[in-house]
Amino acid sequence: MQDLSKDLFVIEGRNAEKMESISRPNISFWQDAWRRLRKNRAAFTGMVIVIIYALFAIFAPMLSHYSFSGMDATAINAGPSATHWLGCDSTGRDLWVRTWMGARVSLTIGLCAATINMCVGAVMGGLCGYFGGKLDMIMMRIVDILYGIPSLIVTILLMVVMGTGVGTLIAAMCIVGWIGTCRFVRGETFRLRERDFVLAARLLGVSNFKIICRHIIPNIMGLLITNLCLAIPGAIFQEAFLSYIGLGIAPPNCSWGLLAKDGIKMLRVAPHEIAVPTFFICTTMLALNLLGDGLRDAFDPNLRGTE
Repeated sequence: MQDLSKDLFVIEGRNAEKMESISRPNISFWQDAWRRLRKNRAAFTGMVIVIIYALFAIFAPMLSHYSFSGMDATAINAGPSATHWLGCDSTGRDLWVRTWMGARVSLTIGLCAATINMCVGAVMGGLCGYFGGKLDMIMMRIVDILYGIPSLIVTILLMVVMGTGVGTLIAAMCIVGWIGTCRFVRGETFRLRERDFVLAARLLGVSNFKIICRHIIPNIMGLLITNLCLAIPGAIFQEAFLSYIGLGIAPPNCSWGLLAKDGIKMLRVAPHEIAVPTFFICTTMLALNLLGDGLRDAFDPNLRGTE
């Protein structure tokens, strides 16, 4: 009897080409982090808000025909209108221009202070965590002493001694602001230096400098960027608080904290003067916190490949 099985059925075997093919596209760590950040609506919205505020802070004062210190005697305490979009303050100065000039100062101080603290803390924590020994013991004792002193008290004392100004304010924030980053980076470096890829690099004779630059830093870069985004709101709030109590930015310059200080005096007469800087301070801090939370999730290696 003739075997018709070969004609009626097709035997499917193992397809080696399909088995060895990569079902997921080959993307880098940063591409995967960006993909997951875009899917996080809250974090992406926060990033868009921060970018919009930064662009307005750069270009809005340049495109306006009002100056941040120019006074209009006919528009004292005037509310929002077609002429003055956010109204005027108690001396007739346009709040639209002053708000974005204040954004320049507040965002610059927040970004510079947080970046310097991150860099100093990363260097000190990386050295202590990688080499250990006496260097680690001495630095950690110094950090423990500084950590026990309230940072706001130190900042206020330095501002009283050194005076007011943007540079002075940034320097005062950086005196003890690097401590948290230092302890965090030290712990991560201490954990990474015992990993197999670092031990293999040591056995191959790779120098310590190359190990730190090629293996340690790339593995903590995502965490450092996340920590930076979460530190900027704290620096902005600290600047606003110091300016509010008279130890921050001094007139005729302006910042969001100084605008809030001037606006609280006219709360009953012109409430928009306090509402405008408060709104931008709150939304900026909220947007940066949302962005920081989103970056923390995007850079988490445990989530890679789970979506």
